[in-house]
Amino acid sequence: MVRDPAPPRRLPPQDHAALDAAERSARRFTWAVGAAALVAALMVALALAVQP
Repeated sequence: MVRDPAPPRRLPPQDHAALDAAERSARRFTWAVGAAALVAALMVALALAVQP
């Protein structure tokens, strides 16, 4: 015998201002990590290019 599943529950309310702030912070962190990786890659490329 197959039973019908219960209807889904109501989702809790969301704090949109807090979500936006968290997304801004995550975006800033992602850009900082990308910038650090770019600087490191440029330093390695420059070190390899300068070698005799």
